[in-house]
Amino acid sequence: MDTTEMQTDNASQPLLELEMDMASFAADWRHCDQCAAYVARMVSHDRHDPTRHANLLSSALNELFEMSFHTRECRGALTCRFYRNGSIERIELTFPCSDEQRGSYETIIERARVGQALAHYLDVITDDAARAEHAILLGLLVNYDASVRLQKQDRGMLTLVVDLALERLLN
Repeated sequence: MDTTEMQTDNASQPLLELEMDMASFAADWRHCDQCAAYVARMVSHDRHDPTRHANLLSSALNELFEMSFHTRECRGALTCRFYRNGSIERIELTFPCSDEQRGSYETIIERARVGQALAHYLDVITDDAARAEHAILLGLLVNYDASVRLQKQDRGMLTLVVDLALERLLN
């Protein structure tokens, strides 16, 4: 996992912001894929291989949207912001989330920081009782070599900050 964090400053270019009412978003599972595909095409047009980049970004973003969908929260808004700094894409996804869920995400991210992401990911994907959100978050860390952190928000809200270097991925 690359722990270098991109700063959202003058070097970072804001690319896109999407905001949806959480109740509207959570009303249909297909919104995850539809929003991810649309946004990925919008921000990938100027990459070396735009189709490959859009496919990878759409898959990663779909996973993030599914995490917000799994909260089953219907109040508030889902906000997705994209930034770019060189080859790094930053996704900031803010959505309603319980304190319990937030705590489980913090635990997953902390385990990844101490080098346990792959082992924990393998445990989660082979455990039928594991929560889907855990597999999703660990999958981003392992399969996309993502840098993930939580950003402080008001109570009942969560912001995931995910840095992806998709053009660096070999597969």
